Amino acid sequence: MAGIMLRSTAFNDHDLLPGRFSREGGNVSPPLQWSQVPDAAEELILIVEDPDAGKAPFLHWLVTGISPGSGGVAEGAVPDGGREWPNGFGTTGWGGPHPPLHEDPHRYFFRLYALERPLDLPEAPQATDVHRALTDKEIASGTMVGTYYRS
Repeated sequence: MAGIMLRSTAFNDHDLLPGRFSREGGNVSPPLQWSQVPDAAEELILIVEDPDAGKAPFLHWLVTGISPGSGGVAEGAVPDGGREWPNGFGTTGWGGPHPPLHEDPHRYFFRLYALERPLDLPEAPQATDVHRALTDKEIASGTMVGTYYRS
């Protein structure tokens, strides 16, 4: 499978996310840039999840229908063509990191997938629903990780 290059001007892969992206610090989504999207892609989806939050990954952001030619998204914005879904906090759109106080840093996986056709998702999908729907449908993907903790 092909690889999408995914990066941010606000943090490096596996670095601490700046506080303005956290739920208590401003709750704005970080800027992201991507490249090497396959020509066959009809849409992109973006999922941000915290696998350290419990038994199932906690969904922080899900955007589907992103234009394959968009190349990225500005801080606090919705990607071109994108539809935001409810997050694990029960609100639509970005839900910034908010791990329990004094825990080790949580990891936040930013995953961008290129698809040849749209996903069939339930009305309020969880991260596991998205991954199940992606089975055998993704043609390329890219991942980067940010960390965050509250002291």
